[in-house]
Amino acid sequence: MRIIATSVLFLSLGVTALFADNIKDAESYLNQGIDKHTLQDFTGAIKDYSKAIELLPKYAEAYESRGEAKYNLKDYTGAMQDSCKAIQLNPEYSKAYSVRGRTKCDLQYYTGAIQDFNKAIELDSKNAEAYGSRGEAKYRLRDYTGAIQDSCKAIELNPKDVEAYCCRGAAKLNLHDYTGAIQDYNKAIEVSPKYGDAYYLRGLAKEGLKDKWGALEDLSKAGELGKTKAYEEIQRIQKGG
Repeated sequence: MRIIATSVLFLSLGVTALFADNIKDAESYLNQGIDKHTLQDFTGAIKDYSKAIELLPKYAEAYESRGEAKYNLKDYTGAMQDSCKAIQLNPEYSKAYSVRGRTKCDLQYYTGAIQDFNKAIELDSKNAEAYGSRGEAKYRLRDYTGAIQDSCKAIELNPKDVEAYCCRGAAKLNLHDYTGAIQDYNKAIEVSPKYGDAYYLRGLAKEGLKDKWGALEDLSKAGELGKTKAYEEIQRIQKGG
């Protein structure tokens, strides 16, 4: 019996050591994935996140991160599956609700997206991404006042959130506050000088103020930065439409 007990003890210690190694290696793969994610190597990041999950099948952070990488590759089915799994493993994981909400938003399921963002904010009142994304969902539902409120909160938490400035500006644009919209687009361009959407929207706001040449200049810049729809707007303005 003593020999058996000793054998069980050594086996237990071996399993514990193996599990500890798995945790360490899984964390290493997660961190490698995050580094690649930051460099926008989403495919490489997914491989590392998958390896982390292989080593630690209940690793909620790896599922959430892989879901976000899949979202960035427009693999919405994969993003939904991974964010749901992260939430299943950790129902208090704010970022996982944000990823799932953004996925729903891109799939035009705005009401469901807002529900996820509400939960993300309930769990973490400083989740700037959730506020910004909820603002975008409200904008899509034409709740411009709500979009402005959420964008303001996102900017308060993260003053360099370019998309929040653009969302707030777009909401103001729809409320015919052209001057306020231009101020937001100015800030977005200050933070990210090559963000074509900001020039495009600022051009439309300037058109609202009857600043034809300012509008054409911004739309031309937006086109140079890859916003091809800007050229259609240029032709429309030039034709007096």
